[in-house]
Amino acid sequence: MSSTPAPPTRPVLSPLPEHPAVSYVMPVLNEAKHLGEAVRAVLSQEYAGEQELVLALGASTDGTDEVADALAASDPRVRLVRNPRNDIPIGLNLAIAASRHPVIVRVDAHAELPPGYTAAAVEILHRTGAADVGGMMVAKGHGRFQRAVARAYNSPFGLGGGSWHHGEEEIESDSAYLGVFRREVLEAVGGYDETLRRAEDWELSHRIRAAGHLIIFTPKLKVVYWPRSSWDALRRQMYATGVWRGHLVRRQGSTPWRYLPPPAVAVLVAISLLVGLLQLFGVARGAGWALAHVPSLGYLVGVSAVGISRLGGDNLADRLLNVVVLATMHLSWGSGFIKGWLTGAATTVDRSRLG
Repeated sequence: MSSTPAPPTRPVLSPLPEHPAVSYVMPVLNEAKHLGEAVRAVLSQEYAGEQELVLALGASTDGTDEVADALAASDPRVRLVRNPRNDIPIGLNLAIAASRHPVIVRVDAHAELPPGYTAAAVEILHRTGAADVGGMMVAKGHGRFQRAVARAYNSPFGLGGGSWHHGEEEIESDSAYLGVFRREVLEAVGGYDETLRRAEDWELSHRIRAAGHLIIFTPKLKVVYWPRSSWDALRRQMYATGVWRGHLVRRQGSTPWRYLPPPAVAVLVAISLLVGLLQLFGVARGAGWALAHVPSLGYLVGVSAVGISRLGGDNLADRLLNVVVLATMHLSWGSGFIKGWLTGAATTVDRSRLG
């Protein structure tokens, strides 16, 4: 006779008070334009427990430090620590070490928490016993290019089908966007891996789950995210993110299948370009070589159809820009993934926000 398997036994966490004190931690680099709004969204949270915000300031060149100094001077809940090496995991660990409270809320300076975010996340921590809770990234843009990037982020055709882009129900997840954490779990697993310059959230989630803890995704938490606003910044960001994801796959020896289509597309396009060069110089002759272009042409047709008909936009120029953004995301992330998987990330840095 078969029986229903027992649910996994999870480590026992310390009881939380009804409204535990909360520490927000935010790594900051060249965010003068967005930092004020991001901080105001944190400080305006309607939450009954004590709150503090620790900003880890990288070596910004755009006036971010002056904005941060003014914010700290205007509200005693804001404290500053220095992160001269700029790396996000180091900044997060510095901010966590400087914080005091049992619940840690990671915040991005390029994002804005919605009203009620903290209260809703704490309720889920209480109800589920989770170690980490995350919600949805809802991308928005100001200019034409940034709006196109936002449309791609919000589409399953841009960054894939991860729940934190498109999920519709509360579920157990393998990772969480930003994250609202139990401090004791972060300390038990050793915090963020400071050898990484990207993909630190994926790697931390891997260790949290390996330790037996629960990560929850909920669509109740919707965070506004302002993506890169230029083609070069998007290209740099996607390439670096792909490199570090490939680096993790190389180190961990496995990956969810949803990360594989972009590197496959990058390989097919590279083959087509190589064959095209051989044909141009007369090395590759004969009609058979034309078959090498079929997969990449199929991708071009597909990405054009999606960008023009599925992502939206105000006019044809917007819809064509969708195509450019999607292809940039796929090919930059995919080629970066291949590099990271084959050779590791080495010293690859996301320079999309460096001045």
